[in-house]
Amino acid sequence: MLIQDKIIAYLWQGILLENKTSYSFRQELWHFLFDHVKFVLFTIFQIKKMVNPKGIRRGTRYMFAREFRKHGIEPLSTFYRTYKRGDIVDIKGNGAFQKGMPFKAYHGRTGRVFNVTKHAVGVLVNKRVRNRILQKRINVRIEHVRPSKCRQDFLNRVKENEEKKRIARETGQMVPIRRMPKEPRKAHLVKTRSNKPQLLVPVKFEIIA
Repeated sequence: MLIQDKIIAYLWQGILLENKTSYSFRQELWHFLFDHVKFVLFTIFQIKKMVNPKGIRRGTRYMFAREFRKHGIEPLSTFYRTYKRGDIVDIKGNGAFQKGMPFKAYHGRTGRVFNVTKHAVGVLVNKRVRNRILQKRINVRIEHVRPSKCRQDFLNRVKENEEKKRIARETGQMVPIRRMPKEPRKAHLVKTRSNKPQLLVPVKFEIIA
């Protein structure tokens, strides 16, 4: 039953039953109206209050959510990793651990460790603030960081270059170690016996009713 129907029913009951139009009936009707008006006002103010939340973890429902089939107890390898000053780490907030969680602006960023404590590490990370890039120092627990692989390709290339240099010294030949862009393909003939030329044209426009 709607609120209007309830009010009409109360009023009609008061008109039919004159003995109910006393002070007690009016007080009951007033409490009924006040409760519904209070509920409507509370709903309006709650909606107005929630349009612009200012919590420190607002908008992180999917950011800090665990991956599919990755819930449960954290493996011990997370806690057995060794971090040293100067290591490059990736910051990734783990929703299973609320302590020492990084702010959402640093989620997914890469920084360098400048301090190591018992359960956490200090990370130097860059943050863009309007037209500037500031170097921020944050402390996060080890559950929210992992060793970065951003330098792995570089280290592999250094290892390969050292091997090339060793071979060049032994053989006495010059070996290029710089990375060269891919060159265009050389001139060649294309046989059309089993590869007939095809004419590519756009599909004719059709009106579909």
